[in-house]
Amino acid sequence: MALNRDFLGRAYASSVPYEVSRVKIKEFAAAIGDTNPIYRDREAAVAAGHPDVVAPPTFPIIFSLSGAGEALSDPEFGLNFAMVVHGEQRFSYQRPIYAGDQLICTSTISEIRSVGRNEFLTVKSDITTVGGEQVCTTYNVIVERGGAA
Repeated sequence: MALNRDFLGRAYASSVPYEVSRVKIKEFAAAIGDTNPIYRDREAAVAAGHPDVVAPPTFPIIFSLSGAGEALSDPEFGLNFAMVVHGEQRFSYQRPIYAGDQLICTSTISEIRSVGRNEFLTVKSDITTVGGEQVCTTYNVIVERGGAA
């Protein structure tokens, strides 16, 4: 069954800010196998010109779909999670993410298209500080195999 095109353009904001901590950054860096000291050591980060520990570039994957989860799991949308594979992930930064940031994520269903028997869904997530400063934008492409009948 094709995804419900009525969801196109809908935006979903995370309900609470995501608090970035040094511990979470260090754990993420370890999980991806990146030993860069600016991800683990405040002094190394400051020496490199940053105010605190820096998050690796793919760090927003942790919370970038927090708002859109409501839409993706809505039965009216029609997404069959059993048939979903990850298609693509991109990040566009205005500034790095630092320990101490409190971030809000607003995810928008920006594109739904059928390609052969598959449905391609693009979710654009704008990540800002609680003060409204734009930090980055993520683009997540989800493929539902066999969804476009």
